[in-house]
Amino acid sequence: FFKKMKVLIFKFLLMNAKNIVQVFGRKKNSVAIAVVKGPGHGLVRVNGAPLDILEPELLRLKIFEPFLLIGEDKFSDIDIRIRVKGGGRVSQLIAIRQAIAKGLLRYLEKFVNEKKKIEIRNIFIEHDRSLLVKDSRNIEPKKAGGKGARSRYQKSYR
Repeated sequence: FFKKMKVLIFKFLLMNAKNIVQVFGRKKNSVAIAVVKGPGHGLVRVNGAPLDILEPELLRLKIFEPFLLIGEDKFSDIDIRIRVKGGGRVSQLIAIRQAIAKGLLRYLEKFVNEKKKIEIRNIFIEHDRSLLVKDSRNIEPKKAGGKGARSRYQKSYR
């Protein structure tokens, strides 16, 4: 009951807010969906928890890259809520990072102006293209005649 109530309240808040953009980031099997809402208070939450709690700690810095590249003044009045599922921890963090970068760009494009969006897009691409573009490498499917995608069962002549 409470879960349904939470979902209804969240949808109600989404409908009443004016400036909302929804984007996604992907890495392998991980999908992160970011809802960027403004004007806000500069909150960034992942599955309801703040960014400071995310593990592993070394890769947490990767998530802050979009914010560090564009500066705090650009996103201080924007709230970002991210839901992430699937994959492992590292691929989830990379999916979150991509969702944040794409969300900031889409928000600027839709509600600020195109010129700022192009400036920030160039900054992101200069730094790391994977902030905006999905990694095209995928898991190769298993094939007959072996236990994996490429390995074959051992051959015996006797």
